[in-house]
Amino acid sequence: MNWSIPSLTSMAIMCACAASLLAQQPNVGYDDTPMQPDGKWRIHDSKRPEPPVVAPGPASATPMAPPADAIVLLGGGEDVAAWQMMDGSPITWVMKGGVLPTGKGMIRTKAEFTDFQLHVEFATPSEVKGDSQARGNSGVFLLGKFEVQVLDSFHNRTYADGQAAALYGQHPPLVNASRPPGEWQTYDIVFTAPRFTPSGTLDNPAVATVLHNGIVVHNAVPFWGPTTHRRIDPYTPDTAKGPIALQDHGNPVRYRNIWIRRIAPESGS
Repeated sequence: MNWSIPSLTSMAIMCACAASLLAQQPNVGYDDTPMQPDGKWRIHDSKRPEPPVVAPGPASATPMAPPADAIVLLGGGEDVAAWQMMDGSPITWVMKGGVLPTGKGMIRTKAEFTDFQLHVEFATPSEVKGDSQARGNSGVFLLGKFEVQVLDSFHNRTYADGQAAALYGQHPPLVNASRPPGEWQTYDIVFTAPRFTPSGTLDNPAVATVLHNGIVVHNAVPFWGPTTHRRIDPYTPDTAKGPIALQDHGNPVRYRNIWIRRIAPESGS
């Protein structure tokens, strides 16, 4: 094998190319936000390492059928009766052929929940526009207050606690299991609501286990508090129960086949 040492000219060209690539990377994250409760990283820390990528199995063209005891929140027809705007007014997002594209304003279920298993299918736009948080951004809010981030995180750099499947602003996913833009993806979430003492102080935090496209990305992870951009809000007794909500973040995202199963407490608990 013939080994050769690059000339100074070729080395200069390589350095210039590398610098150009770095310059093209979006400026993501923050360095002026509060530290997270464990003291390791800032909220939305720009220096936090990105999770490794794990390719999921192929997307399915057919929605996953709900189990017999599930409450279907979004099925294959045109029915959006389970949903309303956040202020209680009729939903303005328009269902098309069993698919609900995001519209103006956030929506929520009329029903409220505590502990549950939730299945959500979503797709970010096939045509890629923007980068970082401006690319396929939406969110699934558990009890209307704890967000599992929806984002196009396929070859899209952003702050680690804001990428797809992150417990937004708090915990990045263990791995990046995102499919390419336009393909249907799934979240399967097992959620335990926070518990409070009779005096209203927090007894146990909200806990979530999340599978993204069939891959575990959070394993019984506690939320440090309700989701808010650039900070973490404190727990209050009103966070013990609430709806499922879907976020309008100004980016087109499609949803289909959303169902939920209430989980009853163990006998004697």
